[in-house]
Amino acid sequence: MDLFTEGDPIADARAPQGPIETRWDRRRFEAKLVNPANRRKLTVIVVGTGLAGGSAAATLAEQGYRVRSYCYQDSPRRAHSIAAQGGINAAKNYRNDGDSVHRLFYDTVKGGDFRSRESNVHRLAEVSVNIIDQCVAQGVPFAREYGGLLDTRSFGGAQVQRTFYARGQTGQQLLLGAYQALERQIGLGNVEMNARHEMLELIVVDGRARGIVVRDLVTGEITSEFADAVVLASGGYGNVFYLSTNAKGCNVTATWRAHRRGAYFANPCYTQIHPTCIPVSGDHQSKLTLMSESLRNDGRVWVPNAKGDDRAPKDIPEEERDYYLERIYPSFGNLVPRDIASRAAKNVCDAGRGVGPGGLGVYLDFADAIDRLGRKAIEAKYGNLFEMYERITGEDPYEVPMRIYPAVHYTMGGLWVDYDLQSTIPGLFVVGEANFSDHGANRLGASALMQGLADGYFVLPNTIANYLAAGPFERVDASHPEAVAARRDVEDRIRRLLAVDGDRTVDSFHRELGQIMWEHCGMERSEAGLRKAIDEIRALREEFWKRVRVPGDGDGLNQSLEKAGRVADFFELAELMCVDALHREESCGGHFRAEHQTPDGEAQRDDDRFAYVAAWEYTGGDEPAVLHKEDLKFEYVHPTQRSYK
Repeated sequence: MDLFTEGDPIADARAPQGPIETRWDRRRFEAKLVNPANRRKLTVIVVGTGLAGGSAAATLAEQGYRVRSYCYQDSPRRAHSIAAQGGINAAKNYRNDGDSVHRLFYDTVKGGDFRSRESNVHRLAEVSVNIIDQCVAQGVPFAREYGGLLDTRSFGGAQVQRTFYARGQTGQQLLLGAYQALERQIGLGNVEMNARHEMLELIVVDGRARGIVVRDLVTGEITSEFADAVVLASGGYGNVFYLSTNAKGCNVTATWRAHRRGAYFANPCYTQIHPTCIPVSGDHQSKLTLMSESLRNDGRVWVPNAKGDDRAPKDIPEEERDYYLERIYPSFGNLVPRDIASRAAKNVCDAGRGVGPGGLGVYLDFADAIDRLGRKAIEAKYGNLFEMYERITGEDPYEVPMRIYPAVHYTMGGLWVDYDLQSTIPGLFVVGEANFSDHGANRLGASALMQGLADGYFVLPNTIANYLAAGPFERVDASHPEAVAARRDVEDRIRRLLAVDGDRTVDSFHRELGQIMWEHCGMERSEAGLRKAIDEIRALREEFWKRVRVPGDGDGLNQSLEKAGRVADFFELAELMCVDALHREESCGGHFRAEHQTPDGEAQRDDDRFAYVAAWEYTGGDEPAVLHKEDLKFEYVHPTQRSYK
């Protein structure tokens, strides 16, 4: 059976032409508007309350739209954005060190290994300068220098200090700012908040997204909710690997349900491995812990020169250490992009020079920084991160180096969207990590928070109006045939999961799927490994539907049922990820094919054959997926061999 077929190419019809510096202004002017009186007649559903969803819901409500917000957490402020630590990029150039909108644009396109759209990335860089002002006005407590000016620090993939931060809690503080804006609109009656509700299906009527089917996670009640447009802000799909830095609840169901209804899924194989995570300690673990990339500002990464050197780090003299990132990449040193730092760590560990249990770790050493700056200065910058590390490992990083190893962190793939952030289903908009649009094959550190808030505060509120100007649309209710069919699909799926009554837990299947994905579609992929993974995923999925055990019923709180539905979607996504990775016979960013590397082990792109976005169409499961290619054009940053040396 063919793994996929190729369909017609796809193009971004909304992308403006002309000088890149004026495209966003021109698009905003050319887009249709909705006058304030008419906004009150229009309803928008927003799924997800992280930085993208929370800021979008708050801003749309402030503009006058009726907003209905949904999240599966018990509070909007428990969205996974709260876990982001290191910072948020913005081209403010407060350091006067050569930064600019164009440099942020250049660094982001290069960091994504020339697999992102120039127009989208330039808009992101432009909007970044407004985000900081917005957040300061909300009271976000960014770190400040002695004189009161906002402080910045460096992150991977850049030679300037453009990353604004709030100690090691940047995501939490930014989310609290968006949460307060959202709560204000809830208090004013402009947003209807529905916590503990999970989206399980998209309702498409006459080709337009008109609502969602949700399940109340407390009562089990299934309802159909309707609107003039739907916004998905449901995050990424890193938990397909089981072990990742994502919260356990993070899943792909909202976007996968939309994909099954006709929304193309773009670049699913582009997953980011973060180099600065606490190593795996045993089979008991259900998730991994991220140590912020900001630590690489002052921490030096090294391993022993000799294989199998198990001496305590303090007993290994300086001349017997290999500061390998500084050696291989002298221009960027420890601040190379994440994909490069991760592969370099894997390479030294594969060579037998790793440290800690199983040799799966490298040192992140702060001894030089403590000697140079003093312990109090390090505590002020990273204290909560050091405390977290000590609580988890029982080791004091002020006295001994941290041990770190790469882990799954972020997904650059997601639903395909045009310049307006609209998917291939009219009326379905996708923001933040749930879409594919800005990061190419690798996301630079501190750019996730930037994209989420850019989409939610500044981009979507401008572009969604162009669609809503044609509304309000024909009224739809639960009796509409498409709504009835969508709800029936949800109910049938729940009944099917409960009826299996097998002998294996959901978690056992999820863990086994994650092992397959990490082994064959993780930091390094090969044709043989990917083909093996596809066969194993299909066999395991078949076994899942015969042997999974979901205790209880659907008439109330049932976390096993929640997890079973999400893992069932992960099975389908995992296969598409492997197909996407198999078809892309090149290495770029987070996608590293063993067959396609330079003599010194770097990623080897094939721009002649693969300079495109891979947008996948769902065909029903029994037929192979259809690949639609969106050609990428580079007018301002011409593709070159990416080098950080």
